[in-house]
Amino acid sequence: MAEPGPGGEGEASPAPKKRRVAGGERYVPPPRKLSTGVSFGPAHFAETSYYFEGGLRKVRPYYFDFRTYCKGRWVGRSLLHVFSTEFRAQPLAYYRAAARAGRLRLNEEPVRDLDIVLKNNDFLRNTVHRHEPPVTAQPIQILVEDDEVVVVDKPSSLPVHPCGRFRHNTVIFILGKEHDLKELHTIHRLDRMTSGVLMFAKTAEVSKRIDEQVRERQLEKEYVCRVVGEFPEHEVVCEEPILVVSYKVGVCRVDPKGKSCKTIFQRLSYNGKTSVVKCLPRTGRTHQIRVHLQYLGHPIVNDPIYNMEAWGPARGKGGKIDKTDEELLKALVEEHRSKQSLDLLGISEEDLNSSAENKDSGNSSDCTKSAQADPINESSCPAEDPEDPERDAKDPERNDVAACSLNSDSNLETLEKNKELSSCENQEGQTGEKSSEEKDPLCVECKITRRDPSPKELVMFLHALRYKGAEFEYCSKMPEWAMEDWEE
Repeated sequence: MAEPGPGGEGEASPAPKKRRVAGGERYVPPPRKLSTGVSFGPAHFAETSYYFEGGLRKVRPYYFDFRTYCKGRWVGRSLLHVFSTEFRAQPLAYYRAAARAGRLRLNEEPVRDLDIVLKNNDFLRNTVHRHEPPVTAQPIQILVEDDEVVVVDKPSSLPVHPCGRFRHNTVIFILGKEHDLKELHTIHRLDRMTSGVLMFAKTAEVSKRIDEQVRERQLEKEYVCRVVGEFPEHEVVCEEPILVVSYKVGVCRVDPKGKSCKTIFQRLSYNGKTSVVKCLPRTGRTHQIRVHLQYLGHPIVNDPIYNMEAWGPARGKGGKIDKTDEELLKALVEEHRSKQSLDLLGISEEDLNSSAENKDSGNSSDCTKSAQADPINESSCPAEDPEDPERDAKDPERNDVAACSLNSDSNLETLEKNKELSSCENQEGQTGEKSSEEKDPLCVECKITRRDPSPKELVMFLHALRYKGAEFEYCSKMPEWAMEDWEE
């Protein structure tokens, strides 16, 4: 949702009351200092609940506050102008209705007039109805837990931490809600579609100690994957530089202008159609393993980005694409759109609509990027994790509500009957049924029926098998699809 402001619970709210100053000017409370290091707690976990259906873990829709301080370029502009130029995923009718419903607050007071002119340090809060994409119902297996670390085997399709449209359907939230593991420090990340060994520190001291090993390149990581075709029997070393094509879609390619990197590959088995390959990344570029395998002509069997027809007949082998970056992205999106699988790219139709509209609206990247930042890390979708080649690709800011016409009066009349915005939890137990209480009159997502992905679609054959440091080594079991006699 391209809504103003981050969902950063780590921010201290400004003083709830404001006073008038001489001449009738609007008073703006001074900004409060950010509360750094605040983690997620019971109040955040209680926002909603899970239910399981068709092999998927789903999140009941819930209300959530996006918060932000006024950006420098907004100063002197009206709220209406900011909404119309930088947050166009929703029509102005929506924002007017949201204001009348009391969902927009400036310095903790309801905004009734969108013509209000913004001032420096204004604090904006916007209550929205959030819908999260489903993830696999496969449980997170805890491999090791002691006084210093928690090591888990992460299922495919789960983001590590809140990012984009994902919040409760993340490793951090599930560990907190279902295993009472809180205050965890992220040491490294895995891409949302990558499964395997994931390590968290329980204290800042342990995190710092392991970070030093990361900086000194004392960590070894081993991945296993299943790729198309017969991979060479001998060891293969790929050192092609990698360039990020799009942070929004999360696409990279080999390019001389890219960053240097190195991956060592060794075939483990071949079943006549596909090969199981061990991967040893020596650097940590975005999607490094996946891009290098594509370049070698052996993309991961079910890679939703790098094994697609959009790359051309050779599917990117040898770096041959014969498309501009823009044409490539358009082709990738169209291919997934035709399969109704845009969620596998981490984007939705609304993202694409908003992206096209916002092309000419100035540099709005910082406001959209921060709009869903969380207290663990304000940039909760880093562009690059220098020591983790399969870290979460930078998920774009999601614009969950498509532009549509709204009958504001009837919607607000319905809304008046349900004043309580803090709880929208289904009280019918662990079923897939949605109760009428979950419907929000201003939420377009509530009116849309989307195709659920199958559990099979949510698995990519890339797995972090081993993570080794100076004082530790953690391994997971070999995934079923990596067994020598496995057949699809």
